[in-house]
Amino acid sequence: MATDQMARVGGKQEARKRSGAVVTGIGTAARLGLAVVWAWAGLAKISDPEAAAQAVRAYRLLPEALVKPFGYGLPFLEIALAVLLLVGLGTRVAAALSGLLLLVYIGSIASVWARGISIDCGCFGGGGAVSASHTAYLQEILRDLGFLLLAGWLVRWPRTWVSLDVTLALD
Repeated sequence: MATDQMARVGGKQEARKRSGAVVTGIGTAARLGLAVVWAWAGLAKISDPEAAAQAVRAYRLLPEALVKPFGYGLPFLEIALAVLLLVGLGTRVAAALSGLLLLVYIGSIASVWARGISIDCGCFGGGGAVSASHTAYLQEILRDLGFLLLAGWLVRWPRTWVSLDVTLALD
């Protein structure tokens, strides 16, 4: 009887280890995936700050005095998030900030869609006015919701492989 109980306990522990490895693996993929997205977005914008500011202006959400600071600053924030996520430092915080930024992006895209403004989102460079037939608001929102799910996963389960958080025992 005791042997059966020990086997069950051992089996449960083994199942927990396997599920923990799956959660960690998914988290690692989410962390690296978000890092690539933020790096791609930030690097695409940072090379042309005027185009980035024009993309912000196209949303018609901010007063003109804030357009350039936001347009010039967002790429640096995106790159900073990419670096933090790439090395796995402050993963939960970087994921939470990613989630907040994604919510702002989703809300902004929904706003121009609802107001009938035809723009390219400028999410990965470019941006500005386009013809109505060249908008892709639903796809952009769905894409960003997918990224938001990755960020949410990392907020809930920030422990990932090959990360400074684990190396420095910060998680």
